[in-house]
Order: sequence, then structure tokens, then C-alpha cells
Amino acid sequence: MTPPAAVVLVFLDPTFPQGRLVDASEPALMATDQGATRGDGIFESMLSTAGSVRKIEAHLDRLESSATALELTVPGQDAWRQAIATALAAYRSSHPADAGAEDQQVVKLIATRGPDGASSPTAWVQVSAVPAKGRHQRESGVDVVLLDRGYPSDVAERAPWLLMGAKTLSYAVNMAAIRHAHHLGADDVIFVSSDGMVLEGPTASVLLAHHETADDGTLVKRLITPQLDSGILPGTSQGALFTAVRAEGWELGYGPLVPQDLLDADAVWLISSIRGLTPVNRIDGQEIGTPALRGQLTSELTSIYSGIQ
Repeated sequence: MTPPAAVVLVFLDPTFPQGRLVDASEPALMATDQGATRGDGIFESMLSTAGSVRKIEAHLDRLESSATALELTVPGQDAWRQAIATALAAYRSSHPADAGAEDQQVVKLIATRGPDGASSPTAWVQVSAVPAKGRHQRESGVDVVLLDRGYPSDVAERAPWLLMGAKTLSYAVNMAAIRHAHHLGADDVIFVSSDGMVLEGPTASVLLAHHETADDGTLVKRLITPQLDSGILPGTSQGALFTAVRAEGWELGYGPLVPQDLLDADAVWLISSIRGLTPVNRIDGQEIGTPALRGQLTSELTSIYSGIQ
């Protein structure tokens, strides 16, 4: 019996209202497509659980925001939703979840400027399994290094053509940063601006927490993320978690943050849609907080995050 395809691809096509399902083992993208030749395109990565995509509206809104930044016309949200449904149905029918296993998939939305001279973009949905590495890091935590991104924190306002804050296909630098971290014996990276401000990870937003007792004996829990106007990608997971923890009585903050703020925190996390809330054990070799408190806070926030749809 032929094993099911590891990836399902559905192209958005005006002649196929539900999306055009293609054989992922066959050529589907033209070699002259500007997404492949120039990285001229955008994408979103989402997590589907039991056939339902988490935070889908936030992801579709961010896709449109990225498209606006690139002056790229992309299909409307209804077309994306229909193609997503087609792709998920095809993948889940050929990959039934084992008993007791998580019924989760990675759903990617990709849109490029198309081949040279094209009048319309190339757009497709890709569905695949959740990488085991992400699950492991979520459970065991990661060690990170701080790397200079090479831009000041106000670059997004001064140089909009750099597309800071847009989720583009041009991820070569991000992947190079992670490889450099591996060469240094670490798992991941937190970028710092050239003027010393904490930014984000190559594929995740940064969070830190303080767990304190006020003078009147009240327990204060504070969750902080870098300033969103510092040229970072607005994280859908960070935004959703902030909304959820506010309802649980947490205080919230938006930087500015410097590296010492990370080292002084009771806990630090990288958070993204696929990997989820991933605790940072050490930064540049220095342990963050204590394992007990880091674990306690991670457990509490993970419980809150798991309830977000």
C-alpha cells in the first residue's frame, strides 16, 4: 500500500472555489516564481487541533497586513478559509490520529508575487504534521543566545522598505541565526537591536514574567513583552495570551526591554503558534530564575494558553 503523502497542498484558484488539491509529490510551483527566486512573498503558520485552526482570524488579519506592506494583492479571507478546510479534510482523512495521540497539524498559508510578469499571485495552503522537536522543546525548555540583529529599534518607522513587522518568505537570516546558535551549543536565539533593545526570536515572540509579593502581601504576577513598535512581528500567540491572562488578574507590560531585564526575570519564554509556550532555561549560559518557579509559571500560563481558540 502506498503511504499517504507527508504534505497536502491546496492552491487557491478562481476556477476551484474550494481550492485545487494537487499531488505534493509532483511539480506544482514554477521555477520562475518570485517567491522561490527572490523570497518575494508572505506566509502564516497556524496550528490545527481536531480540525479547527487556532486563532485563524488573527492569522488571516496578519496575512493581509503583511500583504499590504509588500503591496501584494492576495485572495480574500473566505477563499483562504475554504482552501484551509479542503486541505485539512484531505490530510486528516489520510492521516487518522492514533488512539491517544494529539490530533494536530501545521497549516501554512503562502502567497508569492508569482512568476516574473504574472498579473496575479501564487497562493496555496500546506498541511503537514507537527514537528516532534517542537513538542520536546516545549516540554524541556531551550537555551538561547543573544544576537545583534544589526538594526536600531526605531528602524521600522525610519525605513519601512525593510518590511520589519511583516511575515515575509525571506527567512534566510533567521535560519542562519538559529544555525549559529547551534554552533554555540544553544537551541535558539533572542535578537537584540543595535541600540541594545530586546526584540524577538527568529520564529517566536519573547515574553518574561515577574512573580512578586507586594508590601501588603498581595501576590503580583506581571507578564511583559518587547515594544510592538520596535520592528518586531506582532505575535498572534502573544496577543491572545495577553488577552487571556489579563482576565486572570495578571498585569501586562510592553517594554522597552534590555538584556538585563531578561536575566533578572523569574521566567522567560519564546511563544509561537506551532511550538506554543516554550520556557527559556538559560540565556548566554545564565540560568533564568529557578527551575521550580519557572516550571510553576510555565504550567499556569500553558493551562491558560491551551484554552485559547
